[in-house]
Amino acid sequence: MVQVREMDISDYQDVINLWTESEGMTLRDADSKENIEAYLKRNQGLSFVAVDNNQILGAVLVGTDGRRGYLQHLSVSSAHRSKGIGQQLVDNAISALGRIGISKTHLFVHNTNEKAQCFYQKMGWFPRDEVRMFSYNSSSNSDV
Repeated sequence: MVQVREMDISDYQDVINLWTESEGMTLRDADSKENIEAYLKRNQGLSFVAVDNNQILGAVLVGTDGRRGYLQHLSVSSAHRSKGIGQQLVDNAISALGRIGISKTHLFVHNTNEKAQCFYQKMGWFPRDEVRMFSYNSSSNSDV
């Protein structure tokens, strides 16, 4: 039976393996163990893993800036998709954000990742075509 629990840094290797196998997901140096550990500490109680028999089947990384929530890196192993695990992870994240007063959450999906876009739209998420994302990198590392 699948259990959803808070993500812990001890889950890192299993989670990064899951994210690495997930099509349409971009991982960067910012996803190092040290950075994820700091992120989890800043955003305690917001990120979750789905576990069955001590095997991580899904994971979602979630944070907040204090005003909005940000759902990042949701993935479910390909062998366990279409079983409601992704929905459970998203529901847990939205509930956890709600408990700290965050009622609006954003996420980013690659334009070419149509499966993810359909998944989120089925759950009531909607695209925001009136905004454009901009990034700035103050580092000499282009892969952060």
